[in-house]
Amino acid sequence: MTLFEKVVRPRLFRIGGGDAEHAHEWTLRRLAGISRQPAVLSLLKRRYALDRPVDLFGVRFPNAVGLAAGMDKNGVALKAWPALGFGFVEVGTVTALAQPGNDRPRLFRLPDSRAIINRMGFNNEGAHALAQRLAALGPLGVPLGISLGKSKVTPLEEAVADYRASYDALKSYGDYFAVNVSSPNTPGLRSLQDRDQLDAILAALTGERPVLVKIAPDLTEHAVAELLEVCLARGVAGLIATNTTLSRDGVAPADQATAAQAGGLSGAPLTERAQKVVSFVHTETNGRLPIIGVGGLMTADDVARMFDAGASLVQLYTGFIYHGPALVRAAAARAPEAAR
Repeated sequence: MTLFEKVVRPRLFRIGGGDAEHAHEWTLRRLAGISRQPAVLSLLKRRYALDRPVDLFGVRFPNAVGLAAGMDKNGVALKAWPALGFGFVEVGTVTALAQPGNDRPRLFRLPDSRAIINRMGFNNEGAHALAQRLAALGPLGVPLGISLGKSKVTPLEEAVADYRASYDALKSYGDYFAVNVSSPNTPGLRSLQDRDQLDAILAALTGERPVLVKIAPDLTEHAVAELLEVCLARGVAGLIATNTTLSRDGVAPADQATAAQAGGLSGAPLTERAQKVVSFVHTETNGRLPIIGVGGLMTADDVARMFDAGASLVQLYTGFIYHGPALVRAAAARAPEAAR
């Protein structure tokens, strides 16, 4: 057990009387402060960063392990993440319009299951606020991905214009863009994974910067295959598999009461399903579509299996919350030579 798991995590989990979102906000404020301290960043980088470059869709990644969207939605602590070992960072999900998200409480830990449930609802300051922050930040030092979602108040029939508005505001700052049509926490959003809806969105976004599509783990293989046809036809740069799940399979008995909360589940119960989706995508496309594997990556062995399933890069979220930055370095060390 690492120092983080023995000492830091228990203290973080007690912040705000155990309220997960309060602890998340507290941590982001501290990381934002660290982002302004070059000496501290340098010390952290020497401890955690691992240089194992990967070239993918025209972008060079210092290593194959990234921070998943949702951790730093508004990009307030961006300098801290590379110092903690991440080879790339994905901000967002950001929407064209600023929005508060769903009512609190909306973030829940399932500690016996090493899982989290969230129904945040794309709470963020909006695309233009993020653009201003990124303009002031300057170079990050690692690739920046930007996850785009639909504003809640925007009707589904106007989704294309909504995604495009966010893209136009941010296209100068992202090394790649992720089209999030798979969050379970915005009404109707997952319907945008359907062939015609997705095709229209991708037609409006592809061609200028690398665009990836983030999919849900709950799709049938037939639905994934249809989605892949659209992605390949539109020339997307890759796929991100997977988002959170509505399933509660694999939740420990002690966490069943919390598991009744609405929202998407991430963490260890998703490990096997996310790997199966990555394997299916890799096989179905004959490796033509690069995959960022995410979902249930709680150990370095999980990461190794995700690479074996066909992922070219991986992202951490829940695994980082439970196991800290040592997992980032250990995960980066498990990237195969073919991914570097």
